[in-house]
Amino acid sequence: MAPTRAITDQAQLREIIGVPTDTVVAKIADHLNDLTRQFIERSPFVCVATASPDGGLDVSPRGDPAGFVRILDERTLLMPDRPGNRIADTLTNLLQDPRIALLFLVPGVGDTFRVNGTAVIIDDPGLLAGSAVEGRVPALGLLVSIEEAYTQCAKALIRSELWNPERHVDRSQLPRSGDILRSLTDPRFDADGYERERDERYARRERFY
Repeated sequence: MAPTRAITDQAQLREIIGVPTDTVVAKIADHLNDLTRQFIERSPFVCVATASPDGGLDVSPRGDPAGFVRILDERTLLMPDRPGNRIADTLTNLLQDPRIALLFLVPGVGDTFRVNGTAVIIDDPGLLAGSAVEGRVPALGLLVSIEEAYTQCAKALIRSELWNPERHVDRSQLPRSGDILRSLTDPRFDADGYERERDERYARRERFY
């Protein structure tokens, strides 16, 4: 590979990209208001980023009915933790490093909403009761303290055409999860059986809540 010209300090970086305007800087708040809270209330999907002291990083998807991330007050959010694959990168990272970053998406809307702050893992049944879905109260939740909250412009979603149905990809055009598992584990792995059993679990909504 040919040598790469690396940018190694902020002065070099700013020379190329410039600096944010006063208006852009002013939109970064340490709390929600009656306008910005609507992006969280209408969002059914959020990407969650965490880190650990050993250098590990993780970005994890979270999704539920719109408003599943509850606003407790202008500086506090509660995100339920639903059953997953039990690797639990987000949770194990937060045990060591409380920093968290959230990116909220609203279907059909180009603007996204960003929240940066810290989080603790809670198991308070009374507090989590308001996050019940299909009669099931989550065992755990993330209590997020907001340090920064602001909208992100729509350029990325416009460029990607994320919400354009003509750009949607048919799932059959990508490798199946079972085939990927087989390629990574054992060539004798029953990919067809794995796909069939998973589809049946999803149809039953098994371990969704």
